[in-house]
Amino acid sequence: MDINIGEKIKELRKKQGMSIAELAEKSELSSGLISQIERNIVTPSIVSLWKIARSLQVSVGYFFDEDNQDITNPVVTKNTRKRIMASNNNAIYELLSPDLNRKIEFLYITIKPGDYSSKDFVVHEGEECGIVIKGRLMVKMKDREYILEEGDSIYFDSTIPHKYINIGDEVCESVWAMTPPSF
Repeated sequence: MDINIGEKIKELRKKQGMSIAELAEKSELSSGLISQIERNIVTPSIVSLWKIARSLQVSVGYFFDEDNQDITNPVVTKNTRKRIMASNNNAIYELLSPDLNRKIEFLYITIKPGDYSSKDFVVHEGEECGIVIKGRLMVKMKDREYILEEGDSIYFDSTIPHKYINIGDEVCESVWAMTPPSF
């Protein structure tokens, strides 16, 4: 089942009586970009989606909610993980919980060599903790950089501007917990 993010943004914007220009101003994005996202011409970056969600007063998870979810089964198998792909990079975010309606967000993040979690720094409410399972990862913050090798972990306040960069020559796989959920 495909999730139509553009349609959900448009429906919510109209429900709130907001024009594209108003949403663009609130989210600090261009009207053209909002229009293209709503028409599914472009997929929003994670940063853009966070800005839109904040402007519409919903969590990013709102755009990924699916109908008729079976939440009675707490097991998420490797082959049934929900994937969240960003348009501005090759990072793959896989949800390790059954859905996004939890008090903690638990993600498996895969980043190709030389790629990053987000082109721009990300800032959001809460805290996060991650561990590198495979490869090398730089956690770049506004004023500092931390190099993580396999087995290394990091914990930080998510209100500090940050992004992840694969500085190794192989795919980097890491597991992250964030609270409250940022998606």
